[in-house]
Amino acid sequence: MRRLLLFALFALFALVPDLSAQAPASTAAGAQGKAPAPALATPTKLLDAPIVRGLYVNRFAAQSTKRMRQLVALADTTEINAFVIDIKDEFGLNYASADPVVRRNAGNAGTIGNLRALLDTLKAHRILSIARIVVFKDSVTARLHPQWTIRKPDGGAWRDKQGLIWVNPYSRELWDYNVRIAEEVVKLGFGEIQFDYIRFPEPYKSLPQQVFPGAHKLGKAEALAEFLTYARTRVSKLGVRTTADVFGLVTSLAAPLEIGQQWEALSPRVDVMLPMVYPSHYPRGAFGVARPNAEPYKVVLAAVTRARERDEKLGIRSTEHVRTWLQAFSIGPPPYGAAEVRAQKQAVYDAGFDGWVLWHPGSKYETFIAAFERETVSRKKAPTAKK
Repeated sequence: MRRLLLFALFALFALVPDLSAQAPASTAAGAQGKAPAPALATPTKLLDAPIVRGLYVNRFAAQSTKRMRQLVALADTTEINAFVIDIKDEFGLNYASADPVVRRNAGNAGTIGNLRALLDTLKAHRILSIARIVVFKDSVTARLHPQWTIRKPDGGAWRDKQGLIWVNPYSRELWDYNVRIAEEVVKLGFGEIQFDYIRFPEPYKSLPQQVFPGAHKLGKAEALAEFLTYARTRVSKLGVRTTADVFGLVTSLAAPLEIGQQWEALSPRVDVMLPMVYPSHYPRGAFGVARPNAEPYKVVLAAVTRARERDEKLGIRSTEHVRTWLQAFSIGPPPYGAAEVRAQKQAVYDAGFDGWVLWHPGSKYETFIAAFERETVSRKKAPTAKK
């Protein structure tokens, strides 16, 4: 499960008893200096959108006509009104591109048979189609474009603990490649773009030093922010939102993580931020909760409230600017079912937001149907002012 990489980061902060407190710069190792100031105003016309409550649909589910019929039927009878569909993941593309530059990096994991027909079907059922594009963990592109990869001091390709090569977040050619994909799938019918793996790989001490050609002293957080600004500038011209996935820890720590994510650096650069605030991924004692996985309401409420407070300080007050990833899978006790999903949903509403997306790695949500309402109705509460 791709999100399990979070555990490595949380281990670095296992001694932090309450993540809701602002951490000093020295707490988050790898801080790259002062975070960049917001540079792109939020385009109001793109945020004046209905509530989004979605499900993650992996590449294999999207390729299955039978599975997609089942998911559409689920959306037709519940509040679910959006699908986040893998369109480019760690295995390459999940559609047949007409762009020769993009097509070269297709990979060999199969593709959706008729993407345009699928998107037409979703539109007919009033389901927002969101294209998930994995950006900087891309072994297919790394293999085909070694000039776009992170290097070692000796000039060789840097590999993570799984032996995978990562592409270099400083590469402008790589930026253009990913945005070309975004532009193409919007023209095919996607209604929103979601960028994932907007981060650097973890720089473990047991691995060689990471060398980034083209960095020119630009910090990690700044590089990620500049990519999102570049992507949003181009994609917004097509009339759709750009969004970004970030680790849940990012809502709670002030300084940039070693992977480059920092709330104030990234939040102003996208139309929607999607923090992955899975309770199972927080260490014991986070937010003053002894067993975070057993207290989904408390953990999600604390994490999302911090995101709202930090957005407000940036002048961002849209109640759809934070759309939270919620846990629809089980890691350790207790097993997650409808009750745990309902608790997380309520926490989002109590933090002042209406939107959320469920993550299950296999895109199987039948266990959680009892947690869904029949209609998509606003449930958010007005935030309580601090005393």
